[in-house]
Amino acid sequence: MTRALPWLILLLGILQPLSGALAPVFQIGTPIGASTAGTDAPEQPLPAFFSIWGVIFLAYAGFGLAGLLRPFEDYARIGVPMFWAGIGNIVWMLSAQLIDLQPLNFVLLAPIFAGAWIAAARLDALRGTLTGPVFHVADIASGLLAGWISVATAISVPLTIRTFTALGPTDYPWPMFWCAVAVAAAAAYVFASRISRSPWFFAALGWGLTGIVLNNWLRTGMHWIAFMAAVAAATILLLRVTRGAKRSKTGA
Repeated sequence: MTRALPWLILLLGILQPLSGALAPVFQIGTPIGASTAGTDAPEQPLPAFFSIWGVIFLAYAGFGLAGLLRPFEDYARIGVPMFWAGIGNIVWMLSAQLIDLQPLNFVLLAPIFAGAWIAAARLDALRGTLTGPVFHVADIASGLLAGWISVATAISVPLTIRTFTALGPTDYPWPMFWCAVAVAAAAAYVFASRISRSPWFFAALGWGLTGIVLNNWLRTGMHWIAFMAAVAAATILLLRVTRGAKRSKTGA
């Protein structure tokens, strides 16, 4: 598998966007995000902000290509969890379109989350010893995926809570909003203090929080929530910039 791994990752970089296009292109099942499109849920980013998946898929495929052109000794240690994250992402996208059961979709985020975070941690252990374009491509791919899947997990918590209750998208907006922000903030703290120093995680996280700000300012009309989302985003990003990140040397 080690020799085939870059090819498999490159292939998954192509299959992931194709899997996500199953419903809209072939009219099979429900398009991803259709269940929340047009709702006034305060924890959701503007739909346009989900376009970050395109950048993630490009970086993911680039990581596979880098393994073919410039292989390095520890490629498999990073590539294996990235491979499983890619497989998990395809399963999640197919489930979201063909089954569209929110609790199941939420559970299926776990393998993607674990794979991306493990890959980021292992890559961070090589920071300083692995340099050049290959490292930067791997850092972008694992960091962006780890950050955005953390956003996806955070905004999925209120969605999952609603499936077990009679609550609508606009019921108890402040508790639902703070629930999502708390999960995102906890992920940011753990990632920076225990996992990796990658700035790309925070680029993805900041992108998602900015989407929440604009969704509430432009669509829902919940301007105070938009303001607090901006404060939360600025605080998280400022702490990362001013205090940096440290990683525990416990291994990965």
